[in-house]
Amino acid sequence: MPRRPGKHRALPELLVTHPAQLASCLTHLAKSPLIGFDTEFVGEDAYRPELCLVQVATAEELFVVDPFTCGSLDEFWKLLLDPERTVIVHAGREDVRMCYFQVGEPPAHVFDVQIAAGLIGLTYPIGYAGLVSELLRQRMHKGETLTDWRRRPLTPAQVRYAYDDVRYLLPAYRKLSERLKRLARTEWAEEEFAAFVRKAVADDATVEKWRKLKGIGGLDRRGLAIAREVFGWRERFAERVNRPPRYMMRDDLLVEVARRAPTKPEELHAVRGLPKGQEDAILEAVQRASALRLEECPEPETRDNDPANIVLLGNLLGVVLADFASRNRLAANLIASGSDLKAVVRSRAYKQSLPDVPLCRGWRAEVVLPELLDILSGETAIRVANPRAANPLELVELEPEEPEEEAEGPREHKELSEREPVPPSDGNAGKM
Repeated sequence: MPRRPGKHRALPELLVTHPAQLASCLTHLAKSPLIGFDTEFVGEDAYRPELCLVQVATAEELFVVDPFTCGSLDEFWKLLLDPERTVIVHAGREDVRMCYFQVGEPPAHVFDVQIAAGLIGLTYPIGYAGLVSELLRQRMHKGETLTDWRRRPLTPAQVRYAYDDVRYLLPAYRKLSERLKRLARTEWAEEEFAAFVRKAVADDATVEKWRKLKGIGGLDRRGLAIAREVFGWRERFAERVNRPPRYMMRDDLLVEVARRAPTKPEELHAVRGLPKGQEDAILEAVQRASALRLEECPEPETRDNDPANIVLLGNLLGVVLADFASRNRLAANLIASGSDLKAVVRSRAYKQSLPDVPLCRGWRAEVVLPELLDILSGETAIRVANPRAANPLELVELEPEEPEEEAEGPREHKELSEREPVPPSDGNAGKM
């Protein structure tokens, strides 16, 4: 029997295009403890996305704010910094970052409905339209995804789309909050939201993004140092002129410069397509890298080359995790990644400390990790209890085995299964 759509009260809508309208909007928002928040932006041809619209929902009204015509939004951003106000988003990484770019701080108290959905057992990550359909039984039309939000005047279809993007955030928040409370997972959600915000505004300088350059694997340590320096220059240059870094200098050209290690302008000119007028800056970056001692240059990253036992046990933990998630109404891929599982297996196989991965922190370490470690230690077994059931597997606690007495005299050889595991020679032990 098909589900009937839920009923939701139609809210007044206001398109804010004038400073006086913005002032009235801000007065209303200042009284609202819950704010649904979304943005529309264009980021294809700028270093940082250009803000084109701000959409806001409260329990009483919907607003679409046009930053091109309504004046400064500084007071709006400050409203989001109040820890007593909950800012509700869906997959809100870019929305959080937009606030951070504008005032130097992210919203103080964020509730992301996509993350919350995963914590009650819905698909993760789930799109906004799918979430609205699953949770509220409402159908959305997402027809303006690729629109150019900089063009004015806005079309009626664009305005309707903008309202819809926040229309269901508060109803979804209420349903999700209720289920999180019922499952005693409100604290888990708060932990996830805080980690999500930290990651959204993390300082890019702490992340070695240059290592993701295609073709970098063939460079030696000196070449990697050059690539790192030129990459850093490119980021600063792109930010200064507000253009995407790859528009200023393609990745393949950057790697080619690192491979050639030019010392003179004529050597640099042999590489076609470099930004004009930037030869001296590029050569200075190369020279900085060339002046480093070899031990100061970055080491090549070793590739994952786990032995068969690590891969097999990682896959086994994946099965156990999927079973755990099904039994406990959680999205398995929100709990842990395959690389997290293999990192835990390595730590047990090579008798190392647990790795610093999300699975080994917070609620995951308290609730999920013990079950996985019991499987690895042999304290628990997994069996097929009922192949026709929705949850066909069962975990069985095993009785501890009594140690066998050693036969008299030394044993010259151990069976393969009894030998101590040997970490791989390429230094992957404990690698995350």
